[in-house]
Amino acid sequence: MYWEKELAMVETFASEIKAFIISNFLFGQEAASFADDQSFLESGIIDSTGLLELVSFVEQRYGVSIADRELVPENLDSLKNISQFVARKLDAVGAKG
Repeated sequence: MYWEKELAMVETFASEIKAFIISNFLFGQEAASFADDQSFLESGIIDSTGLLELVSFVEQRYGVSIADRELVPENLDSLKNISQFVARKLDAVGAKG
């Protein structure tokens, strides 16, 4: 049951983050969409400056703080990675609270 709730959260994050990326980096072009595991940087969807904008969005939207050491592709370079990363961050915050 827990994993189902977490999966639903990840899907929600993915949907919200994808909408942000389409709106801000693909200029609203749904047709220019991308796969969940597609690299943002390798595909040219987001450049290094755009990655900082994405980090700022995630921090503000979800109330998490992303440390410099967490700014790695494993956490941020695809929709799948960033959605799972946000879920882990929120889970860690919940565990502390």
